[in-house]
Amino acid sequence: MNNVSQHLLSGALSGFASTIILQPFDLLKTRIQQPDHLRKLSHSPLSPQSTFIFRTARDIVQRDGFLGLWRGTSPSLLRNVPGVALYFTGLSQFRSFLATSPYFTPLRASSPSQSTSTLPKLTAQGNLLAGAFTRVTVGLLLNPFSVIKARYESSYYSYGSLPQAFIGLIRSGPSEIFRGAIASSLRDAPYAGIFVVFYEHIKTSLSSAMSAAPNSAVVAAVPFSLSTAVHSLSAASAGALATLATQPFDVLKTKMQVRSESKYRGLWSTVRAVWQQRGVAGFFDGSTLRMSRKIFSSAIGWAVYEGVLIAVRRPSRELD
Repeated sequence: MNNVSQHLLSGALSGFASTIILQPFDLLKTRIQQPDHLRKLSHSPLSPQSTFIFRTARDIVQRDGFLGLWRGTSPSLLRNVPGVALYFTGLSQFRSFLATSPYFTPLRASSPSQSTSTLPKLTAQGNLLAGAFTRVTVGLLLNPFSVIKARYESSYYSYGSLPQAFIGLIRSGPSEIFRGAIASSLRDAPYAGIFVVFYEHIKTSLSSAMSAAPNSAVVAAVPFSLSTAVHSLSAASAGALATLATQPFDVLKTKMQVRSESKYRGLWSTVRAVWQQRGVAGFFDGSTLRMSRKIFSSAIGWAVYEGVLIAVRRPSRELD
């Protein structure tokens, strides 16, 4: 299996695993971001967001059963499996390209004993550029799937089937096909850039700390389980930081993709509408759900991705 095939396989498995496990978080996040106002029940001690989340989850389970929380899984898989595969593959290829430049190559490379990654090493600037460029490119390519995914998860649309949804979207023209693309790019570029920078930094720090530990000989005896723990913890931490920094753009993207009113047709008109209706708090609707999902999806996704790469490449190294 060649290098590109390895990354495509690892990325596809990563996208599949995280989507199946975490779809309810995406569904509830879309539902909490779609209305103009969140109403607090007078008898509830919880915040409006928490009240809305629990009430929405309860209503979905009562109406559609427990599996109703996985509504929109099919379009999510259609977007995330190829999307994550293309992202990880493109990220690796672009990082390999940047690694040929002295400007993006770290002055001091980590030793093999301290490295738990099979990916190219770059400076912070290189990681920022690679993450942002690759994420935006893949996001623009798959934006139609993102629109369908958001509308499937929304309660404002009732599609009978995926073909019906795609036919309806295509008939609406380019303006609908690329609805929310600018907001998505403004969210994805800083998210991916910040994520890769922190992920690589935290991963390198953890690997170095564990290698320097007194029981490093014991640690070295279980490299695969160690690397999985390092990748999961590093990705979860990086995902939390990047999510918090980009939450407002996620709200804007969802509003633009699921609402049909004229005030949600453009980016700045959407910003103005959210500000007038909810103030600053409106730009952080669904932040708890998105934060939870991103932490888990990052931990699962990157651990699966790098773990599969290590497992696939290990037999060939043992044969050398």
